[in-house]
Amino acid sequence: MKALIATSAWLLLGLCLPAQAQMSPVGLWKTIDDDSKKEKSLVRISEADGVFSGRIEKLLDPTTDPKAVCEKCTDERRDQPLVGLTILRNLRQSSSDPAVFDGGDIVDPNNGKVYRTRLKPVNGGQQLEMRGYIGPFYRTQVWQRVH
Repeated sequence: MKALIATSAWLLLGLCLPAQAQMSPVGLWKTIDDDSKKEKSLVRISEADGVFSGRIEKLLDPTTDPKAVCEKCTDERRDQPLVGLTILRNLRQSSSDPAVFDGGDIVDPNNGKVYRTRLKPVNGGQQLEMRGYIGPFYRTQVWQRVH
């Protein structure tokens, strides 16, 4: 009986792990402009020692110069190429809600503003709600997971 319970628990755990893995923001995401609804870029989110960051891997908007730099950034990212630019940094899994990743920031290369940010995988991890905050004001984009 103990063996049956242990085997059942092991199988159940094995079935749940793939779904939980998708609820991580780690992976490649297609960013969608919240105003124009056009695809803008591919952002790769990675994790090291519990800290999440994301960098632009590819620009998708054909009107954007592939050699464009972050002219409006006001920190160390100023004049850095957009491709390869770390736009998300210092995010951690929330202690109050394990489905949320927050505590870091995101830069908008279009205006150079740095926003506090919160990421939340939704729709089984196939989409990512990316919310940026300045004071009480926020803006949310929904990014699409790329397989």
